Amino acid sequence: LLPSNVGKRKAQIAAIRRSFGDLVLNVDSDTEIDSDVVSKLVRKMQDPAVGAAIGQLTASNRNDSWLTQLIDMEYWLACNEERAAQTRFGAVMCCCGPCAMYRRSALMLLLDQYETQFFRGKPSDFGEDRHLTILMLKAGFRTEYVPDAIAATVVPDKLLPYLRQQLRWARSTYRDTLLGLHLLPGLDRYLTLDVVGQNLGPLLLAISSIAALAQLALTGSVPWWTGLTIVAMTMIRCSVAAVRAG
Repeated sequence: LLPSNVGKRKAQIAAIRRSFGDLVLNVDSDTEIDSDVVSKLVRKMQDPAVGAAIGQLTASNRNDSWLTQLIDMEYWLACNEERAAQTRFGAVMCCCGPCAMYRRSALMLLLDQYETQFFRGKPSDFGEDRHLTILMLKAGFRTEYVPDAIAATVVPDKLLPYLRQQLRWARSTYRDTLLGLHLLPGLDRYLTLDVVGQNLGPLLLAISSIAALAQLALTGSVPWWTGLTIVAMTMIRCSVAAVRAG
């Protein structure tokens, strides 16, 4: 217990510096892990080249609302498509907070850099998980995904808190992807394409939507093809995810 609330990063660093085991497990306070999660992550960490390993996330409150069901499907996609692909290259780009195991010796090498990260001239107070992962990859360690190590976490059940969370995560994603961009070609060309595509996709979607609205406002003509293309792409992706995620 620290004398005051100093934020996740400083509390995490204080805990790591007080730890003494070979491995450190990070679990968020709103997360419950299956009884075999630790043993499954430890098995992956037996390879000394692996600096961090994460489990699969599900929404513990999935049945609360339509939004929590969609977020649960989003988590399934993020874990079993995005991270499952990245782990083939030993480079999961974000070891997320709800359930991540780290090699303590690797953490001790990185703690000073992690603690002194600045953003726009101020100490950074967001994006801890992604930044620590990027530091781990820059130091030459592998980061891996273990699909059968299941952790259930509470997700937002109202739209406004969800949007605030997504905005915070997006800031972290773009900032730390730029910091780690030079790493990608050395890892794999496909991984470079994957990460760049993930970051450009939402921007292109936003530009397309704004252009369509501008066309409607300026010319009075309905941008059918733009709308149909966006709807079709969304339905195909979500339908595949819904079927595969059950």
